[in-house]
Amino acid sequence: MEWREKCLLVKNNPEDPVFQFLAGTFHQDADSSEEALQELLTEESKEYLKSAIVFLTEFINSEYSDDEKNEYIQHCADGVYFPDLELTPIQWLKSVVEQLKEAVKAE
Repeated sequence: MEWREKCLLVKNNPEDPVFQFLAGTFHQDADSSEEALQELLTEESKEYLKSAIVFLTEFINSEYSDDEKNEYIQHCADGVYFPDLELTPIQWLKSVVEQLKEAVKAE
């Protein structure tokens, strides 16, 4: 199977936890990515946040190329306008993971 096919399979898989996290939190209806993240941190359980840290870190460290990861993050988190953040999607996702870790530590 070619990498493009694998990427498309993942991209169109609503059961993928990375897709669920990004699309469910950072969608176009969110006022801002910061507000969406704060809402997630206050509404989700510590257990979910811990599992999100794991599956997001696995995605960041996966064998997909940076271009594929960036494209996937942009596709899923369609409420985030990355040029305004002056970060690549991967850099942004890494910062989200760090904020999740801080929230879990604080509880």
